[in-house]
Amino acid sequence: MPGDNPPRAGKAVSGGHEDSIGTGSAASGGGFLWRAGARLGALLSASALSGPLLGLAAHADTGIAQRAAPAVSTVEVMQLAMFVGVMGAALVSAIFLIRERARTSAQNTELRARIADVNAALQRSEALLNLRDQRVVVWSSENKKPELIGSLPLESGAPDERSAFLAFGRWLMPRSAAALENAIAALRDRAKAFDLVIETQAGMPLEVHGRKSAAHVLVRFISLSETLRSQARLKVENQRLSADYDTMLGLLDALKMPTWLRSADGRLSWVNRAYAEAVEAESAEAAVREAKEFLGGQAREQIAEQHKSRPVFEQTLSTVIEGDRRMFSVTDFANADSSAGLACDISAIETIRAEYERTVRSHADTLDQLNTAVAIFDTDEKLRFFNQAFQKLWGLDSGFLHSAPDNALLLDRLRSEGKIAEQPEWRRWKENLLGAYRAVESQEHWWHLPDGKTIRVVANPQPKGGVTWVFENLTEKIDLESRYQTAVRVQGETLDNLAEGVAVFGPDGRLRLSNPAFVTLWGLQAEAIKPNVHVSAIRDLCDQRAADSPWGGFVAAITGFDDERRDRRGQTELVNGTVLSYAVIHLPNGQVMMTFVDVTDTVNVERALKDRNEALEKSDQLKNEFVQHVSYELRSPLTNIIGFTELLSLPATGPLTPKQREYVEHVGSSSSVLLTIVNDILDLATVDAGIMQLDISEMSIDRTIAAAAELVADRLEEHQIKLRVDATAAPKSFHGDEIRVRQILYNLLSNAANYAPEASTITLTCRRMAEGVQFSVHDDGPGMPPDVLESVFRRFEPRANGGRRRGAGLGLSIVKSFVELHGGTVRIETGLDRGTTVICTFPDTPSGGIREAAE
Repeated sequence: MPGDNPPRAGKAVSGGHEDSIGTGSAASGGGFLWRAGARLGALLSASALSGPLLGLAAHADTGIAQRAAPAVSTVEVMQLAMFVGVMGAALVSAIFLIRERARTSAQNTELRARIADVNAALQRSEALLNLRDQRVVVWSSENKKPELIGSLPLESGAPDERSAFLAFGRWLMPRSAAALENAIAALRDRAKAFDLVIETQAGMPLEVHGRKSAAHVLVRFISLSETLRSQARLKVENQRLSADYDTMLGLLDALKMPTWLRSADGRLSWVNRAYAEAVEAESAEAAVREAKEFLGGQAREQIAEQHKSRPVFEQTLSTVIEGDRRMFSVTDFANADSSAGLACDISAIETIRAEYERTVRSHADTLDQLNTAVAIFDTDEKLRFFNQAFQKLWGLDSGFLHSAPDNALLLDRLRSEGKIAEQPEWRRWKENLLGAYRAVESQEHWWHLPDGKTIRVVANPQPKGGVTWVFENLTEKIDLESRYQTAVRVQGETLDNLAEGVAVFGPDGRLRLSNPAFVTLWGLQAEAIKPNVHVSAIRDLCDQRAADSPWGGFVAAITGFDDERRDRRGQTELVNGTVLSYAVIHLPNGQVMMTFVDVTDTVNVERALKDRNEALEKSDQLKNEFVQHVSYELRSPLTNIIGFTELLSLPATGPLTPKQREYVEHVGSSSSVLLTIVNDILDLATVDAGIMQLDISEMSIDRTIAAAAELVADRLEEHQIKLRVDATAAPKSFHGDEIRVRQILYNLLSNAANYAPEASTITLTCRRMAEGVQFSVHDDGPGMPPDVLESVFRRFEPRANGGRRRGAGLGLSIVKSFVELHGGTVRIETGLDRGTTVICTFPDTPSGGIREAAE
């Protein structure tokens, strides 16, 4: 039936045309109309059915209702009601659909107008983008390839393909390509817009603009007109010149050579860091601001004067840098507006040149002192150098030699003057001799001169050409060889008459020579000791005549391996009581010489001296034992006395009367003085016995001085004496025995405190000297007369000239002993009314290394 199926949403029939309403708001409106129409139809159907139903109900109540035929009764009524409901719903739906269609048609008309406007704008944009003389590169997202729009003139050199166009280095100048790539990277990464003027390899300037929107990145290339091209070229050139200027200034600033720029009035306008360092300025700007000049006034005036005639000044000038005068090669260029200068330090070159010249002169002076004649010829065979021995050997005049004659002329001159022997074929001989200029190895010749001299001639080719000729006069050598043979014979006669026995054996162990004294000392027969006798045969004979024969070692030294072939010395006693002192000496030619001397009388005297020395050693041992005994027997009771005295002075021991306390204090002070004297005596005895041990280590000077000053602080305070310590020039430490050095300083300060006036100042000075570390203590006391200085270091020599206390006279003796143990020295500078200064000098390292004990 017509009302069974609702019409399809989204379609409306009008005038035979179907308009698409869509699935959006129109579709939802159609559904709403359909539901409203259905509800209206249901209401109409219900009203149509109400009449018949009421009639049936009335018949039923009266009981006279009869069953009607189906064609006439309820079915028809219901069909009619359904038809009426469907038609009502359709009517309402049609009304709403007509109204919705009218509204949708208006919207479609507006949408079509907008689309037409967008299409027109798009066509205009495409027309603008596709204009000639511009090209746009568009990146829509990070993951998509860029789109290329537009074109550039053919003369720009820009390729049409996207990949080739984006390879900027292929068609742009290198500097422009690098700048563009950096700008595009900054645009895409940081949205940094840019405007550039670039230049193609064809020489055409282009403007490039880069922008980034929310969804796109655009880079636009624009070709310029001829006027704009000229302006762009000028801009590019200015950019290049600015970059080149910055680069050049950066290069000049990085140079180690002082560089400067001056304005037209001669004032500094720019300098580099090397200039600032040379003039000791804080920075280059400070050097310009303070107008610090690198060159002196006279040098600047010289440069300005030369610029009046020519723009370039080149000369070597000197100036003072960091207190040293140096040489600089200065180049200065000036024009009408400014000037620029550069200074290259050639001090090292000048030093090397001067050193080379000195070396050449030194070599020449050295060669002049040689007795061997030397002549040097260059590659042109010209004489360039000769020494005095050369001139003396050939007797040629100095003018001829200084005229630089060639080698062939020199040979002809010697031949004409008869100074070299005449050769059968002179030309061939000379050509063979001059072949040294074309040789690689040295050549050697022997000349026998007419005057009887024998000359060894060596031609040594030089690497850079030329030949050095060496003429060695061997006449004297040959004469010396003859004399040597004579001397050998004389030596043989001398050996034969020596009282000392001599025997020389060859490397094969056979006897080369011997003298009669050797046979006599060993009591051998002359027939048994002949040349070429093996040493083993002589050993068999000598072993019978010596109680403890050393000949086994002699054989090993003569015929043994390298570790056994060493020089040796010793003594041996024969069975007849003769004592022989022997020496085995290896000669340079591989032979071995043995000498024997009769030292019987010397040995007897030595034995007597040894017996006496043993007695002295026993006496020294007794002294050492006495020192040890005194060290224990005296120091222990004194320690007890001092300890009990301190206990008596304590309040816990019991009260003391003032007189008793005074006596206790006297006992304590006297015991301390006695203990100090005993310790000093023991130290001196230990030094004398040679058993004093020094604990050498790296000691701190400040700590040692402070410890010594603390020990004498009470005495200084008692007399209101001040101690001034001057260690500003002292090292931090040096090698020494810290305890002994502190004892030395304590004795010096105690001695000074004894003689210094009340309320005066004692000065303790320590400083570094060339010979080591020096300590000095000065007081303003009465000084020492000359007669006292002679005995000031003697033991038990108390001096009371102005002193407060009279001691045992051991303080300065201990100082001298301990300083000398360190390898140092002590001296005193004094005079009447000038005070006294005791100076102790310690080496940085004790002499002979670390000294462990006094000797």
